[in-house]
Amino acid sequence: MPQASNQGSLLVVDDDRPLLEAMADYLRSLGHRTETATTCDDAIARMKEYPFDIVICDVNLPDKDGFQLLDWATQAVPDTQVILLTGFGTIDSAVEAIRLGAFDYLTKPIIDDELDFSIRRALGQRQIVSENKTLRAQLNQRFGMGNIVGHDYRMLKMFDLIESVADTRTTVLILGESGTGKTMTARAIHQMSNRRDKPFVEVACGALPDSLLESELFGHVAGSFTGATHDKMGKFLQANGGTIFLDEIGTASTSLQVKLLRVLQDREFEPVGGNKTHKVDVRMILATNLDLEEAVRRGEFRQELYYRINVVTLTQPPLRERISDIPLLADHYLKDFIEQTGKHVTGFSHQAVELMQRYRWPGNVRELVNVVERAVVLSKAPVIGPNDLPEALRRDDPLAEFGGRLSNAGGNNLKSALATPERQLILDALETHGWNRQDTADALGINRTTLYKKMKKYEISFEQQLMS
Repeated sequence: MPQASNQGSLLVVDDDRPLLEAMADYLRSLGHRTETATTCDDAIARMKEYPFDIVICDVNLPDKDGFQLLDWATQAVPDTQVILLTGFGTIDSAVEAIRLGAFDYLTKPIIDDELDFSIRRALGQRQIVSENKTLRAQLNQRFGMGNIVGHDYRMLKMFDLIESVADTRTTVLILGESGTGKTMTARAIHQMSNRRDKPFVEVACGALPDSLLESELFGHVAGSFTGATHDKMGKFLQANGGTIFLDEIGTASTSLQVKLLRVLQDREFEPVGGNKTHKVDVRMILATNLDLEEAVRRGEFRQELYYRINVVTLTQPPLRERISDIPLLADHYLKDFIEQTGKHVTGFSHQAVELMQRYRWPGNVRELVNVVERAVVLSKAPVIGPNDLPEALRRDDPLAEFGGRLSNAGGNNLKSALATPERQLILDALETHGWNRQDTADALGINRTTLYKKMKKYEISFEQQLMS
């Protein structure tokens, strides 16, 4: 039976038997599970057999002293708190005891309330440590390597590289199509590094115009531009001591690239409109779905910045190139959505899995997540079948697998698929992504404005589809 939060399992060690029994009786009266020992060796033997929360030990014992027990405990059972007792207390000895790892140092004669207070504080600290460990485990599960699913050989190579580079300061460049999980990989690198307890700050460079992006990254001083009514701390300062993840780095302007290069080289910058230089200690992880080498050749990306960020490169393979991982990923996300929705779904039928493995997944893992969530929500049976999957996955006609045509045409965008019915491609993509315009645009390789224009051109709307 688990102990109450204010009660614990205690071991009292003292060769003064009357005092030992008196302390034990008092601690038992407070509800603590209490055992006793009269020598250091006997105490260590008991501690090897049972994980005590707290050991209350006299410094002077017949065989060894309490400091030797403390030294053994800090190495062998670091989760156990040790409170030392002595009849000859001095400030120096108390300081030394705390320095060596004792939780507290009490002098005899022992006052009951003082002992009770010390034990309650020790139990409280143990609870905090336990909660922190639980939280750390949850963070590792949510953001660490355990959250990146795959046994394809390309993924295994990527895992090895992540493990090798994680606990360094080395800049990492993550390449891959939209939806392959670049942000998840960046978080895993941070979570596995010695910076895990410091901030992880993500910036989507493509989501902001260049003028605002510079302020977002480096901050600004009041009055530096219209609307700058107060000083603002930028993302680099927020990430100080931790990791900054710059997604869609290929969209940064050449002037912004110059500033990024300086931060990489000198770890310093000035806010927009300011002249105070800030020093930062950040680990930079960058990601892009663009061909940066080609951008360098076209003069759109600075060569010196490319060489500076291209120290270690991780390539996230597209989902269509890791077909064997699709059942694994589908089951992984199925469990998440079952937990969220409470639906009684046990898995996918063989036919459903085959359909998912034949599909080309232009939206990659992000699209798969949407498909699994949709299937869980709509399924009326315990097993998800083909009819629970979007139309694009179920249709036998080759036009449905527009992802394959896009791939054969040399890219995942509409321009390379002009021979296919554009209106149907957009409808299929919208349905697959639950009519989320941003996700649909990402999957089709176009921006959201272009998608809106094409929807207007082909008279596509959610309301019309409901009526049809």
